[in-house]
Amino acid sequence: MADPRTQRLALGLSYRGTAYHGWQSQPGGRTVQDHVEAALSEFAARRVTTLCAGRTDAGVHAINQVLHLDAPVQREPFAWVRGSNRYLPKDIALQWCVPVASDFHARNSALGRRYRYLLLQSAVRPALEVGLCGWSFKPLDGDAMREAAARLIGEHDFSSFRAAECQAASPVKTMRAITIEARGAYWHFGFDASAFLHHMVRNLMGCLLAVGSGQRPPGWIDEVLAARSREAAAPTFPADGLYFVGPYYDARFAIPESNPAMDWIR
Repeated sequence: MADPRTQRLALGLSYRGTAYHGWQSQPGGRTVQDHVEAALSEFAARRVTTLCAGRTDAGVHAINQVLHLDAPVQREPFAWVRGSNRYLPKDIALQWCVPVASDFHARNSALGRRYRYLLLQSAVRPALEVGLCGWSFKPLDGDAMREAAARLIGEHDFSSFRAAECQAASPVKTMRAITIEARGAYWHFGFDASAFLHHMVRNLMGCLLAVGSGQRPPGWIDEVLAARSREAAAPTFPADGLYFVGPYYDARFAIPESNPAMDWIR
């Protein structure tokens, strides 16, 4: 329970995950959470701890990660952004800060979460965008992938797309939308769900690309879902092109769902 003398704040965060071992704090200190909490604590001159909406894996990027904290000192909201960013690496930046009700919880209050995957289809691997996009050297059939994706919409047991180390209480999630669009040499995949299991999007990507490259028919996705076994699905796809777009909440919390960094992956 929050101290009644403190103010709860929600903050939006963007980061390039390439150099970090994911979000969650680890003894080695090479995580996004370690850097963010160190910067916030430096700015506040007090120990600050945070809780985020979604823990990202090593190499995964975030556009509008949301976190909350109970501020140990009084500062103007945007001062938390500008002041803390002074102490953050160049590939991590707070984007906004808003005061919220004491019952707001970055993870538990979320109504859903969104991810995007950026993929280069080319005979040659990426260079300038290395780490920022996935890669397929095989031509992809968008209609086949969209047909397969449609079979994933709704409430399902996603055990076949769940990493062995996943700690979620239940594998049953509701997939609300999957969008697949080609823009020049790049494919944009969008995923919107109630919540995601560990490695779920990367495992979905592996299966969708197996369909798109002609290795599997679209109906194979039904078999994978029904199996409820990780062994039935395709290998986990690399994290390079995966972006946590962010969570969304009830309108009463007035949490921003976008920021200027959003244009990078639209």
